[in-house]
Amino acid sequence: MSDAVLRFAGSRLSFDARTLWRGLDLDVAPGEFIAVLGPNGSGKTTLLRTALGQVDLSDGSVSVNGRVGYIPQQHADDSDTMMLRGRDLVGFGADGSSWGMGLRGLRARRAQVDAALAEVDATRFANTAVGLLSGGEQQRLRIAQALTRDPAILLCDEPLASLDLTSQQVVVDLLDARRRRSNTAVLFVTHELNPVLPFVDRVLYLADGRFRVGTVDEVMNSTTLTELYGSPIEVVQIGGRLIVVGGEDSHHCVEHGYADEAIS
Repeated sequence: MSDAVLRFAGSRLSFDARTLWRGLDLDVAPGEFIAVLGPNGSGKTTLLRTALGQVDLSDGSVSVNGRVGYIPQQHADDSDTMMLRGRDLVGFGADGSSWGMGLRGLRARRAQVDAALAEVDATRFANTAVGLLSGGEQQRLRIAQALTRDPAILLCDEPLASLDLTSQQVVVDLLDARRRRSNTAVLFVTHELNPVLPFVDRVLYLADGRFRVGTVDEVMNSTTLTELYGSPIEVVQIGGRLIVVGGEDSHHCVEHGYADEAIS
């Protein structure tokens, strides 16, 4: 795929004797929404870190075509940012903590920040301390921060964590609106597939050093997940939601209509 915005080719990542994945080939197309699933410790967040250049692959290559935006998890104890104004938090996406821009540079930076705030309907939070905002409002600002770079791809590390259902829907809708408007790809790490299920083009499932890539139907089925885990896994669809149930002796459990451990 010549126009891929992110490409893993023959990639392997190992730490000492443990391999998170090997032989991973993945081309992310412009505007594509890929959900990254797998149990805790399977390498979902590390996958994003390799794309950001923070972790080196053990073998193969990863390449990015265009700017990257990063949206982290919502952390209640992120005290370093709680006293910042919304505008200041978003501004880190434009220039980090650069100084000495000059008047013209400051005007351009302000325009970037204003545009990003408007894109996620967060202009009203621009001068409010981040710590006074709800989790969903804070996550709007983090999306705006990522958008200041006008990214070709958004790397999202469990951006729905700790958010209520209404805020989750707002975040997903904002991401989907961005990709449809600007053809921005989304690589979305999550342990809750159902909130993004209507938007997902493909799934990358990591488990026990193995992986599967394909459509939701190709990956999220009993046969495929049983092969990945090496133990019986049952996948059923009820009312448009996927429910994943592990075997009697496995570590999977069903909660809120999905299996937290099976699709974390």
